[in-house]
Amino acid sequence: MANSSSITHFLLLPFPGTRQLQLLHFCLFLVIYLAALLGNGLIITTIAWDHHLHTPMYFFLLNLSILDLGCISTTVPKSMTNSLWDTRVISYSGCAAQVFFFLFLISTEFSLLTTMSYDRYVAICRPLHYETLLGTRVCLQMVAAAWACGVLNAVLHTANTLSVPLCQGNALHQFFCEIPQILKLSCSASYLRKIGLIMVTFCLAFGCFMLIVMSYVQIFRAVLRIPSQQGRHKAFATCLPHLAVVFLFITTGIFAYLKPPSMSSPFWNLIVSVLYSVVPPAVNPLIYSLRNQELKAALSKLVTGCFQKQ
Repeated sequence: MANSSSITHFLLLPFPGTRQLQLLHFCLFLVIYLAALLGNGLIITTIAWDHHLHTPMYFFLLNLSILDLGCISTTVPKSMTNSLWDTRVISYSGCAAQVFFFLFLISTEFSLLTTMSYDRYVAICRPLHYETLLGTRVCLQMVAAAWACGVLNAVLHTANTLSVPLCQGNALHQFFCEIPQILKLSCSASYLRKIGLIMVTFCLAFGCFMLIVMSYVQIFRAVLRIPSQQGRHKAFATCLPHLAVVFLFITTGIFAYLKPPSMSSPFWNLIVSVLYSVVPPAVNPLIYSLRNQELKAALSKLVTGCFQKQ
Protein backbone atom coordinates (compact mmCIF):
# COMPACT_ATOMS: atom_id res chain seq x y z
CA MET A 1 0.00 0.00 0.00
CA ALA A 2 1.31 3.44 -0.91
CA ASN A 3 -0.13 6.85 -0.16
CA SER A 4 -0.37 9.62 -2.72
CA SER A 5 2.77 11.36 -1.44
CA SER A 6 4.90 8.32 -2.35
CA ILE A 7 3.40 7.77 -5.83
CA THR A 8 5.80 8.96 -8.53
CA HIS A 9 3.90 7.61 -11.52
CA PHE A 10 0.65 5.98 -12.64
CA LEU A 11 0.03 3.05 -14.95
CA LEU A 12 -2.47 3.71 -17.73
CA LEU A 13 -4.75 1.10 -19.26
CA PRO A 14 -2.73 -1.17 -21.55
CA PHE A 15 -4.08 -1.90 -24.99
CA PRO A 16 -4.89 -5.62 -24.82
CA GLY A 17 -3.57 -8.25 -27.17
CA THR A 18 -0.51 -8.74 -29.29
CA ARG A 19 2.11 -6.28 -30.46
CA GLN A 20 0.26 -6.02 -33.78
CA LEU A 21 -2.90 -4.82 -31.99
CA GLN A 22 -0.89 -2.23 -30.07
CA LEU A 23 0.50 -0.91 -33.34
CA LEU A 24 -3.02 -0.92 -34.81
CA HIS A 25 -4.17 1.18 -31.85
CA PHE A 26 -1.27 3.57 -32.50
CA CYS A 27 -2.17 3.86 -36.19
CA LEU A 28 -5.90 4.45 -35.51
CA PHE A 29 -5.18 7.15 -32.95
CA LEU A 30 -2.60 8.68 -35.29
CA VAL A 31 -5.13 8.92 -38.14
CA ILE A 32 -7.76 10.48 -35.84
CA TYR A 33 -5.21 12.88 -34.36
CA LEU A 34 -3.94 13.99 -37.77
CA ALA A 35 -7.54 14.47 -38.96
CA ALA A 36 -8.23 16.67 -35.92
CA LEU A 37 -5.04 18.65 -36.49
CA LEU A 38 -5.80 19.13 -40.18
CA GLY A 39 -9.50 20.00 -39.77
CA ASN A 40 -9.12 22.39 -36.86
CA GLY A 41 -5.89 23.84 -38.25
CA LEU A 42 -7.61 24.65 -41.56
CA ILE A 43 -10.52 26.33 -39.78
CA ILE A 44 -8.18 28.43 -37.61
CA THR A 45 -6.03 29.42 -40.59
CA THR A 46 -8.99 30.19 -42.85
CA ILE A 47 -10.79 32.36 -40.29
CA ALA A 48 -7.59 34.24 -39.42
CA TRP A 49 -6.71 34.74 -43.12
CA ASP A 50 -10.09 35.79 -44.57
CA HIS A 51 -11.26 39.21 -43.38
CA HIS A 52 -14.83 38.41 -44.44
CA LEU A 53 -14.92 35.84 -41.63
CA HIS A 54 -13.94 38.32 -38.93
CA THR A 55 -17.40 38.22 -37.37
CA PRO A 56 -18.55 37.08 -33.90
CA MET A 57 -19.75 33.67 -35.15
CA TYR A 58 -16.40 32.80 -36.73
CA PHE A 59 -14.46 34.30 -33.83
CA PHE A 60 -16.24 31.87 -31.52
CA LEU A 61 -15.65 29.04 -34.00
CA LEU A 62 -11.93 29.86 -34.08
CA ASN A 63 -11.80 29.56 -30.29
CA LEU A 64 -13.73 26.28 -30.46
CA SER A 65 -11.16 24.85 -32.88
CA ILE A 66 -8.32 25.94 -30.59
CA LEU A 67 -10.02 24.16 -27.68
CA ASP A 68 -10.57 21.01 -29.75
CA LEU A 69 -6.91 20.94 -30.72
CA GLY A 70 -5.85 21.36 -27.11
CA CYS A 71 -8.29 18.73 -25.87
CA ILE A 72 -7.18 15.95 -28.20
CA SER A 73 -3.50 16.91 -27.78
CA THR A 74 -3.81 16.49 -24.01
CA THR A 75 -4.70 12.79 -24.10
CA VAL A 76 -4.00 11.13 -27.46
CA PRO A 77 -0.22 11.71 -27.96
CA LYS A 78 0.68 10.09 -24.62
CA SER A 79 -1.52 7.08 -25.38
CA MET A 80 0.07 6.77 -28.83
CA THR A 81 3.55 6.95 -27.32
CA ASN A 82 2.75 4.27 -24.77
CA SER A 83 1.38 1.95 -27.45
CA LEU A 84 4.37 2.52 -29.71
CA TRP A 85 6.91 1.86 -26.96
CA ASP A 86 4.85 -0.86 -25.23
CA THR A 87 4.65 0.92 -21.87
CA ARG A 88 1.93 2.12 -19.49
CA VAL A 89 3.79 4.69 -17.42
CA ILE A 90 2.81 8.33 -16.95
CA SER A 91 4.50 10.50 -14.32
CA TYR A 92 2.56 11.94 -11.38
CA SER A 93 3.11 15.48 -12.66
CA GLY A 94 2.14 14.40 -16.19
CA CYS A 95 -1.05 12.85 -14.84
CA ALA A 96 -1.86 16.01 -12.87
CA ALA A 97 -1.30 18.08 -16.02
CA GLN A 98 -3.62 15.83 -18.01
CA VAL A 99 -6.36 16.14 -15.39
CA PHE A 100 -6.06 19.93 -15.26
CA PHE A 101 -5.83 20.66 -18.98
CA PHE A 102 -8.52 18.17 -19.99
CA LEU A 103 -10.98 19.62 -17.46
CA PHE A 104 -10.00 23.16 -18.37
CA LEU A 105 -10.51 22.62 -22.10
CA ILE A 106 -13.74 20.62 -21.75
CA SER A 107 -15.28 23.13 -19.33
CA THR A 108 -14.27 26.06 -21.51
CA GLU A 109 -15.69 24.36 -24.60
CA PHE A 110 -19.10 23.88 -23.00
CA SER A 111 -19.14 27.52 -21.88
CA LEU A 112 -18.16 28.57 -25.39
CA LEU A 113 -20.91 26.45 -26.95
CA THR A 114 -23.35 28.27 -24.65
CA THR A 115 -21.96 31.60 -25.86
CA MET A 116 -22.34 30.47 -29.47
CA SER A 117 -26.00 29.65 -28.87
CA TYR A 118 -26.50 33.24 -27.66
CA ASP A 119 -24.77 34.45 -30.83
CA ARG A 120 -27.26 32.48 -32.96
CA TYR A 121 -30.16 33.82 -30.86
CA VAL A 122 -29.14 37.44 -31.43
CA ALA A 123 -28.44 36.86 -35.15
CA ILE A 124 -31.88 35.36 -35.80
CA CYS A 125 -34.16 36.92 -33.19
CA ARG A 126 -32.61 40.41 -32.95
CA PRO A 127 -30.70 40.92 -36.21
CA LEU A 128 -31.01 44.72 -36.18
CA HIS A 129 -29.20 44.85 -32.82
CA TYR A 130 -26.55 42.25 -33.70
CA GLU A 131 -23.59 44.63 -34.01
CA THR A 132 -24.62 46.46 -30.84
CA LEU A 133 -25.15 43.38 -28.67
CA LEU A 134 -22.15 41.48 -30.05
CA GLY A 135 -19.52 44.10 -30.67
CA THR A 136 -15.80 43.34 -30.57
CA ARG A 137 -15.43 44.23 -26.90
CA VAL A 138 -18.46 42.16 -25.86
CA CYS A 139 -17.21 39.13 -27.81
CA LEU A 140 -13.77 39.37 -26.21
CA GLN A 141 -15.36 39.62 -22.76
CA MET A 142 -17.61 36.61 -23.39
CA VAL A 143 -14.73 34.45 -24.62
CA ALA A 144 -12.53 35.58 -21.73
CA ALA A 145 -15.30 34.67 -19.29
CA ALA A 146 -15.61 31.20 -20.87
CA TRP A 147 -11.87 30.59 -20.55
CA ALA A 148 -11.84 31.94 -16.97
CA CYS A 149 -14.69 29.61 -15.98
CA GLY A 150 -12.74 26.71 -17.46
CA VAL A 151 -9.63 27.58 -15.46
CA LEU A 152 -11.59 27.96 -12.21
CA ASN A 153 -13.44 24.67 -12.69
CA ALA A 154 -10.22 22.83 -13.56
CA VAL A 155 -8.30 24.23 -10.57
CA LEU A 156 -11.05 23.25 -8.11
CA HIS A 157 -11.49 19.73 -9.50
CA THR A 158 -7.77 19.02 -9.91
CA ALA A 159 -6.88 20.23 -6.41
CA ASN A 160 -9.79 18.31 -4.91
CA THR A 161 -8.87 15.08 -6.72
CA LEU A 162 -5.12 15.11 -6.16
CA SER A 163 -5.50 15.91 -2.45
CA VAL A 164 -7.25 12.55 -1.90
CA PRO A 165 -4.91 10.00 -0.21
CA LEU A 166 -4.30 7.07 -2.53
CA CYS A 167 -3.46 3.58 -1.30
CA GLN A 168 -5.06 1.22 -3.83
CA GLY A 169 -2.03 1.04 -6.07
CA ASN A 170 -1.33 3.27 -9.08
CA ALA A 171 -3.05 1.48 -11.98
CA LEU A 172 -5.70 3.52 -13.81
CA HIS A 173 -8.23 1.66 -15.95
CA GLN A 174 -8.24 4.34 -18.62
CA PHE A 175 -5.98 5.46 -21.49
CA PHE A 176 -5.55 8.88 -19.85
CA CYS A 177 -5.73 10.29 -16.33
CA GLU A 178 -9.44 10.60 -15.60
CA ILE A 179 -10.82 11.81 -12.27
CA PRO A 180 -13.23 8.89 -11.60
CA GLN A 181 -10.39 6.41 -12.15
CA ILE A 182 -8.06 8.30 -9.79
CA LEU A 183 -10.72 8.42 -7.08
CA LYS A 184 -11.05 4.64 -7.29
CA LEU A 185 -7.50 4.44 -5.86
CA SER A 186 -8.50 6.34 -2.72
CA CYS A 187 -8.03 4.63 0.64
CA SER A 188 -10.48 6.93 2.40
CA ALA A 189 -14.22 7.37 2.21
CA SER A 190 -14.15 9.70 -0.79
CA TYR A 191 -17.86 9.54 -1.54
CA LEU A 192 -18.35 13.08 -0.21
CA ARG A 193 -15.73 14.33 -2.64
CA LYS A 194 -17.39 12.41 -5.46
CA ILE A 195 -20.78 13.89 -4.56
CA GLY A 196 -19.24 17.36 -4.39
CA LEU A 197 -17.61 16.94 -7.78
CA ILE A 198 -20.84 15.66 -9.30
CA MET A 199 -22.90 18.51 -7.82
CA VAL A 200 -20.52 21.25 -8.97
CA THR A 201 -20.22 19.77 -12.45
CA PHE A 202 -23.96 19.18 -12.67
CA CYS A 203 -24.81 22.76 -11.67
CA LEU A 204 -22.42 24.25 -14.21
CA ALA A 205 -23.44 21.87 -16.98
CA PHE A 206 -27.15 22.21 -16.24
CA GLY A 207 -26.91 26.01 -16.20
CA CYS A 208 -25.17 26.03 -19.60
CA PHE A 209 -27.61 23.45 -20.96
CA MET A 210 -30.65 25.48 -19.89
CA LEU A 211 -29.23 28.63 -21.50
CA ILE A 212 -28.72 26.71 -24.74
CA VAL A 213 -32.27 25.32 -24.60
CA MET A 214 -33.76 28.75 -23.89
CA SER A 215 -31.81 30.26 -26.79
CA TYR A 216 -33.01 27.63 -29.25
CA VAL A 217 -36.61 27.79 -28.09
CA GLN A 218 -36.60 31.47 -29.02
CA ILE A 219 -34.71 30.74 -32.25
CA PHE A 220 -37.18 28.10 -33.43
CA ARG A 221 -40.14 30.33 -32.59
CA ALA A 222 -38.58 33.13 -34.65
CA VAL A 223 -37.67 30.85 -37.56
CA LEU A 224 -41.16 29.37 -37.79
CA ARG A 225 -42.55 32.90 -38.16
CA ILE A 226 -40.40 33.57 -41.25
CA PRO A 227 -42.86 33.62 -44.21
CA SER A 228 -40.57 32.28 -46.95
CA GLN A 229 -39.36 28.70 -47.05
CA GLN A 230 -35.96 29.83 -48.33
CA GLY A 231 -35.58 32.17 -45.35
CA ARG A 232 -36.45 29.40 -42.89
CA HIS A 233 -34.02 27.04 -44.58
CA LYS A 234 -31.20 29.61 -44.41
CA ALA A 235 -31.88 30.31 -40.74
CA PHE A 236 -31.92 26.62 -39.85
CA ALA A 237 -28.73 26.05 -41.84
CA THR A 238 -26.83 28.52 -39.65
CA CYS A 239 -27.97 26.71 -36.49
CA LEU A 240 -27.72 23.04 -37.45
CA PRO A 241 -23.90 22.74 -37.18
CA HIS A 242 -23.91 24.26 -33.71
CA LEU A 243 -26.82 22.06 -32.63
CA ALA A 244 -25.02 18.97 -33.95
CA VAL A 245 -21.83 19.83 -32.03
CA VAL A 246 -23.81 20.51 -28.83
CA PHE A 247 -25.70 17.22 -29.20
CA LEU A 248 -22.46 15.27 -29.77
CA PHE A 249 -20.76 16.97 -26.81
CA ILE A 250 -23.63 16.44 -24.35
CA THR A 251 -24.63 12.91 -25.34
CA THR A 252 -21.07 11.53 -25.25
CA GLY A 253 -20.40 13.25 -21.91
CA ILE A 254 -23.62 11.96 -20.34
CA PHE A 255 -22.98 8.46 -21.62
CA ALA A 256 -19.42 8.55 -20.24
CA TYR A 257 -20.33 9.57 -16.70
CA LEU A 258 -23.88 8.23 -16.32
CA LYS A 259 -23.55 4.89 -18.10
CA PRO A 260 -25.13 1.86 -16.36
CA PRO A 261 -22.94 -0.24 -14.02
CA SER A 262 -23.22 -3.20 -16.41
CA MET A 263 -21.05 -1.24 -18.86
CA SER A 264 -18.32 -0.41 -16.32
CA SER A 265 -15.74 -2.80 -17.73
CA PRO A 266 -12.26 -1.75 -18.97
CA PHE A 267 -13.37 -2.34 -22.56
CA TRP A 268 -16.49 -0.19 -22.33
CA ASN A 269 -14.64 2.48 -20.32
CA LEU A 270 -12.14 2.69 -23.18
CA ILE A 271 -14.82 2.87 -25.88
CA VAL A 272 -16.84 5.52 -24.05
CA SER A 273 -13.80 7.64 -23.21
CA VAL A 274 -12.77 7.63 -26.88
CA LEU A 275 -16.28 8.72 -27.85
CA TYR A 276 -16.30 11.81 -25.64
CA SER A 277 -12.62 12.81 -25.61
CA VAL A 278 -11.26 11.84 -29.05
CA VAL A 279 -14.12 11.73 -31.56
CA PRO A 280 -15.68 15.24 -31.07
CA PRO A 281 -12.44 17.23 -31.72
CA ALA A 282 -11.94 15.26 -34.94
CA VAL A 283 -15.57 15.45 -36.10
CA ASN A 284 -16.42 19.06 -35.17
CA PRO A 285 -14.52 20.65 -38.11
CA LEU A 286 -16.36 18.36 -40.52
CA ILE A 287 -19.74 19.27 -38.99
CA TYR A 288 -19.09 23.00 -39.25
CA SER A 289 -17.67 22.92 -42.78
CA LEU A 290 -20.26 20.67 -44.45
CA ARG A 291 -23.14 23.17 -44.48
CA ASN A 292 -21.22 26.44 -44.17
CA GLN A 293 -20.90 27.90 -47.65
CA GLU A 294 -18.91 30.96 -46.49
CA LEU A 295 -16.33 28.81 -44.73
CA LYS A 296 -16.04 26.40 -47.67
CA ALA A 297 -15.61 29.29 -50.12
CA ALA A 298 -12.93 30.92 -47.96
CA LEU A 299 -11.14 27.60 -47.53
CA SER A 300 -11.22 27.03 -51.29
CA LYS A 301 -9.73 30.49 -51.89
CA LEU A 302 -7.02 29.82 -49.32
CA VAL A 303 -6.04 26.46 -50.84
CA THR A 304 -6.16 27.85 -54.40
CA GLY A 305 -4.01 30.80 -53.37
CA CYS A 306 -1.42 28.51 -51.78
CA PHE A 307 -1.17 26.38 -54.93
CA GLN A 308 -0.88 29.44 -57.17
CA LYS A 309 2.03 30.77 -55.12
CA GLN A 310 3.82 27.49 -55.59
